Amino acid sequence: MLSWDFPPRVTGGTAAHVAGLSEGLARAGHELVVLTVADRPAELDAKQPNKVHVLRTLVDLPWLPATDPIARTSSANHAVTKLGARLTGELTGWVPDIVHGHDWRLGWAADSLATQYDVPFMLTMHGTERVRHGGQLPHGVPTDISSIEWWLAFQADRMISPTRFIVEQLVTEFELSPDHVIHVPNGIDPNLWRATPAQRIDSEAVDEPLVVSWGRVQYEKGFQVLARSMHELRGRVPDAKSVIAGWGSYLPELQTQIDVEGVSDIIELTGFLPEGELRDLVHRAGCVVIPSLYEPFGIVALEALAAEAPLIVARTGGLSELIEGTDAGLTFEPGNPDDLADAIERVLTDRALAKQLTSSARELVEKKYAWGAIAAATAKIYASTERSPHAQR
Repeated sequence: MLSWDFPPRVTGGTAAHVAGLSEGLARAGHELVVLTVADRPAELDAKQPNKVHVLRTLVDLPWLPATDPIARTSSANHAVTKLGARLTGELTGWVPDIVHGHDWRLGWAADSLATQYDVPFMLTMHGTERVRHGGQLPHGVPTDISSIEWWLAFQADRMISPTRFIVEQLVTEFELSPDHVIHVPNGIDPNLWRATPAQRIDSEAVDEPLVVSWGRVQYEKGFQVLARSMHELRGRVPDAKSVIAGWGSYLPELQTQIDVEGVSDIIELTGFLPEGELRDLVHRAGCVVIPSLYEPFGIVALEALAAEAPLIVARTGGLSELIEGTDAGLTFEPGNPDDLADAIERVLTDRALAKQLTSSARELVEKKYAWGAIAAATAKIYASTERSPHAQR
């Protein structure tokens, strides 16, 4: 399995997905090797997960400009391909039965290694560049990335996507056969996020109107919409406060938006929080809000469901697919702060509704999104996939 992000390197939901899937497959008896990149030499010796062998490589080539992400990513694929070519020697004769890449960034390496070992090439596309830009591709790097995604879609022997929304986009945009793209949702370890009995007692004893949100702080994550909704909400739920956790390039603009809305006294930007602190925060939440303008799946929404926090999500992409029709959360119109404020007020002021949402969330996660179920569905696809003659190898 190849992934640009893998713990401790985490910049989005893909890292958690690959870690959870690989460990789930390993628990089911499969032998897993994950190839990934490292930012610093210290990461090369990062702790190995249970039953999964992780090989990391440094990819920083200072003679390539940081302003050319495609060239630097191509060089990274060269380094990862060399790492994968040494598997037989590194692991005493070990060879893969399948190569499974995640998104475009290590796609070249995944395709090359599948050819070297003469095994099927599986590709999980967690999103597409066109969808990330609302269906309109700006010229330059986004167009280049979309071209790479298109090429990889035809190189792969089979594709997986975590939402039916992205499956539909891949079939229509890339003109793929519906049989070529399989829907397998993202998963989660419910035990990791579930509150302890002591934490659950504390949360019920303290009626704290706290609105929590987290993730990469980028424009498309919609935190600015939450800021505007908190301005509207303060007159209706006077004690309501909000915490937004995470780093990202949009952080200065978000702080400016918070100041302009006059809500800097009730919204705290914490920056990055370690997982333990984040889980403690979520267990204290009166509700969790995922206000994304675009979200191919929304692993943070799944984390909130597993933590049994009352959840409100934007009605977009994978978020609406995850929540609508389940009674596990409320939805609102993307980009509409008034609609979001109404939903937050409902959850914070109606304890019976909040309890109903958390009860439905618990049932949904246990039935559909635990890693054992996700790993079993993925292994079934592995077993039915053969090398396609159409790939340009």
